[in-house]
Amino acid sequence: MASRVFTVLENNPEVMNDLANKLGLSPALSFHDVYSLDDPDILAMVPRPVFAIVAIIPFTDAWEQDRKAEDANMALYDASGPTEPVLWFKQTIVHGCGLIGFLHCVLNGVPKDMIVPGSALGKVLEETTPLGREDRARYLNESQTLFDASEAAARLGDTVAPSADRAERLGQHFVAFVKGRDGHLWELEGSRKGPIDRGLLGEDEDLLSEKAVELGIGRLIKMQLAGGGDLRFSCVALALQDR
Repeated sequence: MASRVFTVLENNPEVMNDLANKLGLSPALSFHDVYSLDDPDILAMVPRPVFAIVAIIPFTDAWEQDRKAEDANMALYDASGPTEPVLWFKQTIVHGCGLIGFLHCVLNGVPKDMIVPGSALGKVLEETTPLGREDRARYLNESQTLFDASEAAARLGDTVAPSADRAERLGQHFVAFVKGRDGHLWELEGSRKGPIDRGLLGEDEDLLSEKAVELGIGRLIKMQLAGGGDLRFSCVALALQDR
């Protein structure tokens, strides 16, 4: 199904905000760097509430084993339609994990209600919601608009984007966490069998609340450390613009 190779995206606010602006997310929302997950003073630099986060994390042996164990008990996801708690995309795009992480953030929860009417994102939301897993993946592969926007954003990173071959060897994955329409914390990654429900959040708990961090990205970090990995990860949060 993969018809072309995307340039790897850098996980930083400039890149993600460029995608958001080009594709039609409300200017009231923007992506912000997250430099700490537990230091109150540093966390205070991020506007709240946070509606979604996307991180890029090394694909260690510990994470791989955990994924295999979890996926063994999961059925392939094939739900569709407006009653889904989250909109999830299977990844078949080569090196498209950054774009898919971005889409998972902006097409779910509060952000999806803040998409500019008639925009490219609005069209993606409308046209992919009724589709099943394979048709959604095909839609992303065939969208020239998404490809062009992703390629333009890739040129904005702080470092030169790696070649396709080098990107394969970097062994890093994008993973998004969002609060679904059901109030649950969802882990969304296109190379899994489907979206993963990490538990119910309270009405006043956002994606950087203590509980959300513990159930979501904090769980991955602890796993990396326990498996002898390191903390080479980057994280950006989707929230309201600074005022």
